[in-house]
Amino acid sequence: MTSLGLPVPPGFTISTEVCTHFYANRKTYPKVLDSQVKASLAKIEKEMGRKFGGRKNPLLVSVRSGARASMPGMMDTILNLGLNDQTVLGLIEESQDARFSYDSYRRFITMYSDVVLDIHSNQFESALEDMKHARGVELDTELSAEDLKELVRQFKQIVRTSGKQFPEDPWEQLWGAVGAVFSSWMNPRANTYRKLNDIPEAWGTAVNIQSMVFGNMGDDCATGVAFTRDPSTGERKFFGEFLVNAQGEDVVAGIRTPQPINAVSRQEGAEKLPTLEGVMPKAYGKLVKVYQKLEKHYRDMQDIEFTIERGKLYMLQTRSGKRTAAAALKIAVDMVREKLITKEEAILRVKPEQLDQLLHPMIDPKAKKDTLCKGLPASPGAAFGQVVFDPDVAEKWVNELGRKVILVRIETSPEDIHGMAVAQGILTARGGMTSHAAVVARGMGKCCVSGCSAIKITYEQNLFSIGNTIIKEGDFITLDGTTGEVIKGKVDTITPTLNKDFQELMVWVDQIRQLEVRTNADTPHDAKVAREFGAQGIGLCRTEHMFFEADRIDSVREMILADTLEGREIALEKILPMQKGDFKGLFREMKGLPVTIRLLDPPLHEFIPHKDVELYELADKTGVSFERLKRKADTLHEFNPMLGHRGCRLGVSYPEIYRTQVRAIMEAACELIQEEGFRIVPEIMIPLVGDWRELRFCREYCVEEADAVIARFNDSLSKNGTAAKTKKITIEYHIGTMIELPRAALTAGEIAKYAEFFSFGTNDLTQTTFGLSRDDSGMFLKDYLDAKIYEKDPFASLDPQGVGRLMKIAIQEGREARPDLKLGICGEHGGEPQSVMLCHAMGLDYVSCSPFRVPIARLAAAHAAIENPRKAQKALSTKKKK
Repeated sequence: MTSLGLPVPPGFTISTEVCTHFYANRKTYPKVLDSQVKASLAKIEKEMGRKFGGRKNPLLVSVRSGARASMPGMMDTILNLGLNDQTVLGLIEESQDARFSYDSYRRFITMYSDVVLDIHSNQFESALEDMKHARGVELDTELSAEDLKELVRQFKQIVRTSGKQFPEDPWEQLWGAVGAVFSSWMNPRANTYRKLNDIPEAWGTAVNIQSMVFGNMGDDCATGVAFTRDPSTGERKFFGEFLVNAQGEDVVAGIRTPQPINAVSRQEGAEKLPTLEGVMPKAYGKLVKVYQKLEKHYRDMQDIEFTIERGKLYMLQTRSGKRTAAAALKIAVDMVREKLITKEEAILRVKPEQLDQLLHPMIDPKAKKDTLCKGLPASPGAAFGQVVFDPDVAEKWVNELGRKVILVRIETSPEDIHGMAVAQGILTARGGMTSHAAVVARGMGKCCVSGCSAIKITYEQNLFSIGNTIIKEGDFITLDGTTGEVIKGKVDTITPTLNKDFQELMVWVDQIRQLEVRTNADTPHDAKVAREFGAQGIGLCRTEHMFFEADRIDSVREMILADTLEGREIALEKILPMQKGDFKGLFREMKGLPVTIRLLDPPLHEFIPHKDVELYELADKTGVSFERLKRKADTLHEFNPMLGHRGCRLGVSYPEIYRTQVRAIMEAACELIQEEGFRIVPEIMIPLVGDWRELRFCREYCVEEADAVIARFNDSLSKNGTAAKTKKITIEYHIGTMIELPRAALTAGEIAKYAEFFSFGTNDLTQTTFGLSRDDSGMFLKDYLDAKIYEKDPFASLDPQGVGRLMKIAIQEGREARPDLKLGICGEHGGEPQSVMLCHAMGLDYVSCSPFRVPIARLAAAHAAIENPRKAQKALSTKKKK
């Protein structure tokens, strides 16, 4: 701002290199720093005509943080530094205002004691309140000079009572403040903020030392904060608040009600408050010119802090303003229209993570809330409803009674899907970011808080407890899946709308990204939602989810209980038309786009009930004795099912299962081509391959079955005499595999000889690489993150060193063996922005994610293409970056 010729109080910066040295050397400073600070302060003294620590014309300074990334309110600031019992007299002499001088002094003692001496500000605030009460006044500004002088005495007594001494030496004050600001880089709130915003700890903060200007010298003085555009909506209007006769912390502390800087900044209930434009029109006019200059220079919405001292405007700070997702979107698109930025820059201005706010209901920021506890923010959005603990009860309450429910489970399983489908949101006590609950909820676009270990669920009594608070079935709770909060009672939510700005930005995104984005979808509804969000096909259809539907689970169980091949085939014949109908629905929604269908993956025991009461019910329904069912359940039981009889291992033991599924896929494709003229691109995926021989074995009979279906349909055309009128059916189908085991990645060259595509199943690949259970590790992963063993949850963000390295090996060896090998990712990482960028860098063809994360993946892919283009790429617009 100084370089732009704006009115900035003189100062200097102690750079971030000192912060690095500070933490690397037991909170000490480089030897040269002392002389450099003294020389810099001397320059300020000369420019201001004042003396630091001087009895006459004393120089006072502010000491503030200055991190590379804006972290508003996270670190510490000290104002009025340099005041003591002597310099305050010099300030009175110069200003001819004892009240202002002692007001500044008592503020300094409060801030310095709180930030440097670690004496909580509550003690000083209590003394201030007692003084106001004794004088019969409401506002600080109504206290006299003598009152404030007495407060200074009381404040120093509070410091002494705390066993500390308030320093009178201004240089001791300065170094104490500098050390406190550097130390605040590692305070809990700064640590939390960095985690939430992916700001590296190694960056450190700078310290800005700046000469003071005063907004508390009288009624011709003021201080305020403003935004060059509305940070909530993005509208192009100057928006802000100020206070007359105040210092900066008064505006944000809420001790006094801030006033709007202009008419458009007025909030509800503040219609009669005077504006800065009305109270100080000249200063306001200069502020308008300054904000316009700053926004034009930085080409972004600015958050500015200013002080007016005796009618003169001073600028204290400018930074790119924090904004909502809706505001970020509008500002970015508007600035392209205003020719301030390029389309590429506009894309980079909107963070992929922010789109979550636009795609899901969210807690009304104005609503009051009583937060009970926090879990993992597994699926974004917000929802409220009555607590239920049983998926059957959830279904009944919703479908028969018309209630809104929140399904609360210790953990979910595929059998809970019907309850999850009708619930407004899902809360689990166990499980991580890629647990069953999290994955399914994201796929449905439902709010989910998982791994909330603070809740203790008692199914027998239909209640859960958090400490002394008990929530019973039927009680209302609200979930915030964006923050992981569990909130007591009903809290209002708002539904964001996708406007023209969103559509326009996503057009630019699709023009520049190089990764395709598909969706993980198991139902036509999911596929339809994903297509509306811009999905370019289905990257993963999990066929087992279809098996849990009420109209087919009995046939699935009949197949599992059969002891002979003939018995299994009879049951599979019943399942075939149902599966074919499922696939037809998906193919219709995708309208010729590729559809990757994973053949049956989970172990068979998941489809059999485990409780005796459920086994008795199944015995009555099927006519099979309870004892036989119990034996079968015990036979299928596995100690470690994740590494058990599942995936292609089922296809080796029971080829008839995979044959039936392939037949259903190909019959669905042939019928749609024949009846509706569709172009179908089925991709048949064989899961959990660890050895090329497994894939070869399964592939051979899958190809045989697929070709037989096509031949049968063409024979039928010939027999019916329609072959001359209708083209022969040809289907470009592909058979590939999931790479989800380290051995598969390490032997990808052999496997690629039998696979036309690889899809990296990074959920299981992460489990098997780390040796972690994604469903159980949520209990201790936080400890690993807190101890900085892991930088990020490996189930939330793809691990580049381990899992990523395995993927690179598989990509290189796979493409060496088969140059046209198609490569994608279908784990939950496919919708996480940093993981999408890694996939782009590794040269994948596509990512696949849950429907509501498709726009996020599209935007992340565009970010990756701009920041790390794979090859020369034509710019969307010709305007050069400044």
